[in-house]
Amino acid sequence: MKKINPFVLLLFSGFLLFSCDTETKKEEGDQTMEVTPEAKVQENVKFRYELQEVAYPDAMLELYSPLENEAFEKGSIPFEFNIKNYPFEHGVKGFQLQMIINGNDPIGYNMPIFRKELETGSYKVLAYLVDEKGLALKEYGNYVERDFTVGDSKPFPESEDPYIGVNLPQNGQEFDLDEEVIVDFILVGGDLNEDQLQIKVMVDEQEYTFHEMGQVKISNLPKGEHKVSVALVDKKGNEIPGVFSKSIKQIKVTG
Repeated sequence: MKKINPFVLLLFSGFLLFSCDTETKKEEGDQTMEVTPEAKVQENVKFRYELQEVAYPDAMLELYSPLENEAFEKGSIPFEFNIKNYPFEHGVKGFQLQMIINGNDPIGYNMPIFRKELETGSYKVLAYLVDEKGLALKEYGNYVERDFTVGDSKPFPESEDPYIGVNLPQNGQEFDLDEEVIVDFILVGGDLNEDQLQIKVMVDEQEYTFHEMGQVKISNLPKGEHKVSVALVDKKGNEIPGVFSKSIKQIKVTG
């Protein structure tokens, strides 16, 4: 019988070991690749635009105090509204009158006349009415804006640039894992179509742009804190200049 060269046996054994090791690493690599796409799918945020039904189109909100660019002493500032063609205090639950001061979260009121303590500074107030779902009424006359000062402060520079007031969501608002986040806003001083403007909504690093008035509903957000920004942009996607042309809210999704 012909003897096999020991060197050949050694070479053949080494080849078998290398082949087995390669197959093991390949299987381990395949398992890793199967997990990654699933994780990415779960992280994809979904945006859905929804046209708002027109409610109370004839509702009128008038502001008698403060007057435009009125100057007040530091302390309690009087606010006096007049509301027409709207069931204020009747038929609508919750706070029907909302007021945004300097782009902050809206504050709800259930009376048309009240006072509010304000520190020295320049103020821009955007007041508006809401429907039964708590969504802002967006027709002309449904909202009113006003600039004024408190204490030794200069008024905001006059500007005809449009801006937005965000009704929803609010800073620190919490949502369940399967709950949609509603983005609701008012556009002041402009028209999306006529002025070729758009609204850009961003959640962390994902964005959605649209050019119609209404709401955007966001779903599939993972647990944790998220930054939601709403910005007014031109047709090229550039942000419109202005102090109140962009609003950022921090929200949290819980289990």
